[in-house]
Amino acid sequence: MTGVFNRLIMRIFPPVPEEIRDDVAILRANRIETLTPMLFLMLAATTPSAIYAGVAAVHPAVRIGFPVILALVGILGFLFLMHNRGRKMSPRRARRMIREASWLSGITGLMCSVWTVTNWLAAPAATHSYYAMIMAMGSLATAYCLSSIRFATFVNLGVGLGPVALLMLTSGRSPEIAAGTSLVIATLFLLRMVIQQHGQVIDLLELQRQMRELAHTDPLTGLANRREFDLCLDHEIAAAGADSHFAIALLDLNGFKPVNDAHGHAVGDLLLCEIAERLRGACGRHAVVARQGGDEFAILAPAGSQLLETSLADHILSALAAPYRIDGRLIRVGASIGTASWPEHGHMARNLFEVADAALYAAKAADRRQTSSVESIGWVA
Repeated sequence: MTGVFNRLIMRIFPPVPEEIRDDVAILRANRIETLTPMLFLMLAATTPSAIYAGVAAVHPAVRIGFPVILALVGILGFLFLMHNRGRKMSPRRARRMIREASWLSGITGLMCSVWTVTNWLAAPAATHSYYAMIMAMGSLATAYCLSSIRFATFVNLGVGLGPVALLMLTSGRSPEIAAGTSLVIATLFLLRMVIQQHGQVIDLLELQRQMRELAHTDPLTGLANRREFDLCLDHEIAAAGADSHFAIALLDLNGFKPVNDAHGHAVGDLLLCEIAERLRGACGRHAVVARQGGDEFAILAPAGSQLLETSLADHILSALAAPYRIDGRLIRVGASIGTASWPEHGHMARNLFEVADAALYAAKAADRRQTSSVESIGWVA
């Protein structure tokens, strides 16, 4: 029984992939911010009619107090959303808005349900359908506005339509039983659409994430590509303060072409993947590693990186020094590195690339066991 229940919960509330949780939260919050202002106005506008339709026998705290409270909630909610409209939606703000919308809709839905049930029980049988219609219209409108939040939708429909549907189905009167049955079917259909919509949104955001990764990732090695590296460098320069310090390194392999000529491009591709893996392991979270194209790589050690405390070139070359075993073949390739530091070698990306590139080519032209300097240090291995 527990297994069936768990499968049902997973079916209704499937987990959101970690990679797109922020995107999902922002999408939900943006939808709430767009749709709920009119919902709040509708809630406030229906207050006079709700008070007018209340049965005199119902206690004033419920008959009048609940509609007045809901009107205040509607007005304040509308003003709050209008005041904050246009603010940038961060993941943290989005999650807070989702939580607030969930509990607020649950509380207001419960108050509306109490108002409806108490008036239903106190009213003549001939007027029952009016209260059911008021509740159904409000709950369905709320469910539509909150459809991006599955939990809030389920709670709102449950507390809003569940009690009145039960009253209709157990009334013993054929028209009310028929109307209650139609209401239950419509609610189940809406819930099914909400679940299906959620799946479609997840698929769309997954596709967008994959497209972003393709746009910023090297397809062979999985490293960042040239575009992503340039964006990271521009961001680092823009965020740099007067006391900041960071560095870039350009790396070019020595002897890669003979590997392709002797063993084929497939082996060459596997070798590039192995080199990328070593670079990734050597830099970890302390640097951005990118493949610039061919056998050229770039490394950005941002401000605060532990790699800045040692020789960046020595650290990288030591990780690449050991031979590679590719398809049973032992392959050796060397590497040359040129480095440049901010702000010593310039305050713009172009300046840093020029210095690092000049150091790289000076290193390639020098003896493999020597070091060379052109405004910065070039290293070979």
